[in-house]
Amino acid sequence: MAMHPQRKQRLMIIIFILLAASLAAGLLGYALKENINLFYPPAEIAAGKAPVGKSIRAGGMVKEGSIQRATDSLKIRFVVTDYSAEVTVEYEGILPDLFAEGEGVVVSGQLAEDGDFYASEVLAKHDETYMPPEVSDALKNSAAQRAELEKKDTP
Repeated sequence: MAMHPQRKQRLMIIIFILLAASLAAGLLGYALKENINLFYPPAEIAAGKAPVGKSIRAGGMVKEGSIQRATDSLKIRFVVTDYSAEVTVEYEGILPDLFAEGEGVVVSGQLAEDGDFYASEVLAKHDETYMPPEVSDALKNSAAQRAELEKKDTP
């Protein structure tokens, strides 16, 4: 049974549209893969799991007593911790109002070879009770890992 010429033409058009759409989706996915900011808690950064020189996000609590402000510019250095590891963050710019020691923070930027994190953006939690989900998960995982280590150390 032969296929009607008009039906064959419609089928070819549909196949062409599907191929073009899949190609476009594949290229879009590939382009976005480079820009996905993956989240790394300080413990993973300290363990060497975070890529150097790629845009990533990190987060935890701003360590008490770790904020160092430059006197001649908007540069600031501070330490972000998940209580099992620490990462030194350097940022130049205006900090959010709720940025403070002992508070949750998420930083976007790049990890340098020397292990310092150069932030292009600093996000503080937006009220007293809110904690970014990534930060609270990182703190829970960190606490669970410390509990495991303490169990192993106990005879």
